[in-house]
Amino acid sequence: MRTAKILTFTSHDGAVLHYRHWPAKAPSGRSLVLFHRGHEHGGRLQHLADEMNLPDFDIFAWDAREHGLNEGPRGIAPDFGYFVRDAECFRVHVQTVHNIAAEDTVVVAQCVGAVIAAAWVHEYAPKLRGLVLASPAFSVKMHVPGAVQGLKLLKALRGNFPVYSSVKSKLLTKDVERQHSYDTDPLITRSTAVNILLEHHDVAARVVADAGAIQVPTMVLVSGKDYVVREAPQREFFERLGAATKQYMRLPGFYHDTLGEKGRERALYELRNFVEERFAQPMWARR
Repeated sequence: MRTAKILTFTSHDGAVLHYRHWPAKAPSGRSLVLFHRGHEHGGRLQHLADEMNLPDFDIFAWDAREHGLNEGPRGIAPDFGYFVRDAECFRVHVQTVHNIAAEDTVVVAQCVGAVIAAAWVHEYAPKLRGLVLASPAFSVKMHVPGAVQGLKLLKALRGNFPVYSSVKSKLLTKDVERQHSYDTDPLITRSTAVNILLEHHDVAARVVADAGAIQVPTMVLVSGKDYVVREAPQREFFERLGAATKQYMRLPGFYHDTLGEKGRERALYELRNFVEERFAQPMWARR
């Protein structure tokens, strides 16, 4: 196992946010930056630091605000844009403190983290070496007709309020160890404020519609049996992408936790190849 250092950075509004740093065993000046799934935290990505088998990469994983080790009410932020601005502040911090630039970084993001990463790349246009989006939550299956409209009405009547996730660990992954660790992890955030849910919906739709503005080489990993998010917007995002280099990989039978699913070796093999190819090729140029 690679051992993480738990560190902090200060974001745009003065919030102090935690992140984990797995130092490279043989430093190469290259890095992976990991964005965790909704409700989770960077510590849940220890298995990727170990299983990616990239010992010469520094690996970083934040705890999104109000998640994991961070202080404050769980699952609450003034608006979804705070997460996007946090991502830019994290980039600046990694470059300033760890001396690793965006050009030497591949971002790997899952679920809601993938929406944050895509929105950040769309709005700030960091010149990343590459971007990997695993089961991006561009459209969440709420399983109740008119759920978004209903939540908007309730918010207008009641103000902001928490919405608790009903998704069980057995619908996230078939890996029994991952199920157990999810069920027993005290740092899992079980609720999300309704304003964040609604703004997440709007931001995701906007990013999909304007994906042509994203030019960073991108891989989209899609779970073929995802009970949490819909595939159609993932495919639409990919088809609209402005990146000259892009890959779409569908993993039949995979549940939502794509990079934590049983049999994830196949996904990690393709992901590692994508990362290594990005560094084997000249840095892409904006059109």
